[in-house]
Amino acid sequence: MTTPNISFEFFPPQSLDASFRLWDTVRELAPLDPNFVSVTYGAGGTTRELTHDAVQTIHKHYGLNVAAHLTCVEATRAETLAIAKNYAKAGVSEIVALRGDPPKGTSGFAPRTDGFGSSVELIEALADTGDFHIRVGAYPDPHPESTDLDQNVAWLKRKVEAGANSAITQFFFEDDTFFRFRDKCEKAGIDVPIIPGILPIENWNGVRKFAERCGAHIPSWLDDAFAKAQRDEREDLLSTALCTELCSDLIDGGVEDLHFYTLNKPSLTRDVARALGITPRLALQDVA
Repeated sequence: MTTPNISFEFFPPQSLDASFRLWDTVRELAPLDPNFVSVTYGAGGTTRELTHDAVQTIHKHYGLNVAAHLTCVEATRAETLAIAKNYAKAGVSEIVALRGDPPKGTSGFAPRTDGFGSSVELIEALADTGDFHIRVGAYPDPHPESTDLDQNVAWLKRKVEAGANSAITQFFFEDDTFFRFRDKCEKAGIDVPIIPGILPIENWNGVRKFAERCGAHIPSWLDDAFAKAQRDEREDLLSTALCTELCSDLIDGGVEDLHFYTLNKPSLTRDVARALGITPRLALQDVA
C-alpha cells in the first residue's frame, strides 16, 4: 500500500483548557510531517481573531505549512481582504476559502451589501491577489442547501473556474461515496486535486448528529457496529479499525492525499496514521 500524503484540521481555542488541547494536538501530530494543516473559523466568523492568532503561532513556532480558513460571513470585502493581506505578510501562502456557516440563531446565510455574496466571489478576489494557493470545500453527499449531487459538482466547478487550486471534501463514511463524487467531478471537467476529508469517530452519537446536520449519508450498519462496541467498551478500537480500513480503500482506489478532521483530539488520528505506515519524521520544540 502506498503511503499517502496527510494533512490535519485544527480549530482555534476559546478557553484556557481548549488552548492546552490545541497545542498538545499540534505537538503530537506535527512530527507526522503533514503537507499542510488548516485552522477553522467558528460559525458566523466568531473565532476570526483566534483563528488568526493560531495560524500565525503554528506557522511561526512549528514551521508547518498552514492553510487559514477564510469566510464571507459577517465581514465586509475590505475586512476580509485585509485579513488575507495580513496572512500573506506573515508568510502564510494557503487559504481555505469558504462561504461559512451563518451565525447561530439565524435561518441561513445572508450576505452583507458590502461583503462577499458567495465563496465564488471570495475565491475570485483571492485569486486576483496572486498570493495564495486556494483550497475550497466539496461535498460528496448532497449539501443541505442543494437539491442533489449534480448541483454539488456544478458548484465546485464554479469554484475551480474562479481560481481554486484544490478541494477538501466533507467527511463521509464509505469509500464509494467519495469515488462516486470523484467520478462525477472528472466527467464535469474538474481537474484540480480533490482530497477526501476523514473524520476519526471519537464519539459516535456526536458524530451521527453532526452528520445529520451536514447531510452526510449514515449507513445503518454503523449504528449496529457502534451499539455493540459501546456495550463491549471497544469504541476506540472500532473507530481506529474503521477509519484505517476507509483510508486503505481510498488509497487502493488511487487517492494520494488524506485530510484528517482532528477535532483537536490527536489520539485516533495518530493511531490511524501509524496504521497506514506514517511514522514520525520531524523533531519539534515547544512553543517559545
